[in-house]
Amino acid sequence: MQNTIALLKQKNELRVIEDALDIYLEIPHLAYAEVKKQDGGKALLFTQVIDAKSGKRFDEPVLMNVFGSYRRCELLFGRTIESVADEITKLLHMKPPAGFIDKVTMAKDLFALKNIFPKRLSQEGECQEIKYFNDDVDLYKLPVLTTWEQDGGPFITMGQVYTQSLDGEMVNLGMYRLQVYDKNHLGMHWQIHKDSSHFFDQYQKAGKKMPVSIAIGGDPLYTWCATAPLPYGVNELLMYGLITKKPAQLVKSLTTPLYIPRDVDYVIEGWVDTDKMRIEGPFGDHTGYYTLEERYPLLEVSAMSMKKDRTYLATVVGKPPLEDKYMGWATGKIFFPLLKTTVPDLLDYHMPENAGFHNLILAKMQPLYKGHAKQFMHAFWGAGQMSFVKHAIFVDESAPSLENYESFTAFVLNRFTPKSLFITEGILDALDHSSDETLVGGKLGLDVTTTPKIAEPQLLGDAELLEKMQVSVPEIVAVQQYMRHTKNPITVISVKKEKSMKECFALLEPLYDYLRVVVFVDDAKNDVQNPYMLIWRVTNNMDAQRDVFIAGDTVGVDGTNKSSIDGFTREWPDDVDCTLSVVDALKSRGIWDLDDATFDKFQLV
Repeated sequence: MQNTIALLKQKNELRVIEDALDIYLEIPHLAYAEVKKQDGGKALLFTQVIDAKSGKRFDEPVLMNVFGSYRRCELLFGRTIESVADEITKLLHMKPPAGFIDKVTMAKDLFALKNIFPKRLSQEGECQEIKYFNDDVDLYKLPVLTTWEQDGGPFITMGQVYTQSLDGEMVNLGMYRLQVYDKNHLGMHWQIHKDSSHFFDQYQKAGKKMPVSIAIGGDPLYTWCATAPLPYGVNELLMYGLITKKPAQLVKSLTTPLYIPRDVDYVIEGWVDTDKMRIEGPFGDHTGYYTLEERYPLLEVSAMSMKKDRTYLATVVGKPPLEDKYMGWATGKIFFPLLKTTVPDLLDYHMPENAGFHNLILAKMQPLYKGHAKQFMHAFWGAGQMSFVKHAIFVDESAPSLENYESFTAFVLNRFTPKSLFITEGILDALDHSSDETLVGGKLGLDVTTTPKIAEPQLLGDAELLEKMQVSVPEIVAVQQYMRHTKNPITVISVKKEKSMKECFALLEPLYDYLRVVVFVDDAKNDVQNPYMLIWRVTNNMDAQRDVFIAGDTVGVDGTNKSSIDGFTREWPDDVDCTLSVVDALKSRGIWDLDDATFDKFQLV
């Protein structure tokens, strides 16, 4: 971690903030603002960290936004992201040697692989210089942040969670939300589909407590590895060795059988009683919404250790763009070769950050036969963490770059018909709030790999269209048309919701000649002229089985918040918003430097 800070300073990628700032809202609010800046801003090192509520001043600094730009990602990887992907591709396509030269080359490649496997050391590590056991454990010694006003408490955001299967044969490194309940208890936000949750099931069936070790800090690549979507049972630290060409050096935890990297900054160890669960949350999360209270496993901490010279690593979650934009970019590039083993005719894919990654995937493929794109949809929705993706758009090789959103959108809309839609049901991320029941809901696939004949609509100006719409649906407040030059313009309608959008869509039937794709959003907290945040809102809020309406050539999409009006019985969560009094206080001290235009664009409130 000290090497990382020195590197960031050397490359002018670090902003050091020496003002005394609170772990409650102030520090995370500043980090949230920083990552919204052009190119992700800079990494932030807070050197004077306090807990104003208790009056405590912490010895260690807090480091945030360390992965928050493309440049910093490659600095931390020590190489280009593409070179890592190329290496994985080479390994996946390694063939038997045809001659002596091939044998020598393969021998070199295989010899290099010896460094990818983690190495267990017999001595203690730097992470165990200071030790606390049992009653001396106090999680409040750590500067754990409380990010949002409605959060259920402080939680560890960059924890490397090490677990193992009941028989000890498999180990897992993951990243999960870790709520601090008190001085020696943590909530383990193990979503039901995650590897650690599978291990938990094994211990629960056996009636045994489950060991857990949590590391914070060290080489930032350990933290990235915790997010890597490797197959079940594969040790994520293998990626560390593959990237750095040196093995992760591990030491045994003090009170559990688990091994952790010797040079992390903190280690929290303990045991999960599989018979005990506790309410966790609510917490603002990367969806941009609060996730609701739910029962999760409880960790009783048996030991805590740390370096003498340590830094607390953290991130911030909320509305996009966030640090995970850049971490997700690296992950997508690196694991593309592995995804191609499932769908070999895949040419490229991209997950826009303003859709929260799992809410939308854009994919370019080489279609070889009728229905090929639908086959890909099924493959995606059955492949590891890809199975959480809600909406998928498939194009052929003639499409423009997936990251050129303007051209890509025009390409899709010039090929789209209602027959392009494929709606089904599948599993959802536990953080998804839109479906009628948890963990399962609608999936939407869009196959635009062919060029059908499309009748273009008649066009009206926004003002004239709004006036005509309000005759049928007085609740409509504003209208904004996008992509009017395509065969399927998108009409965004904001409403003061008094009836279901399905009913509103039906009432607009006299205007269908002027409409092709109609998207409804609430008037409150939405700007129909802000497409970036509209995509965030709509992909979060819609369940394809419930919220897509088709009438001839016209398609409606309901991106509004759901309630009893829609027959929705679950609790609908609030947006994650900054606390204005905190922002104002930071402004008055000259610390907040985010311009108002950016503040408004990304809807920080």
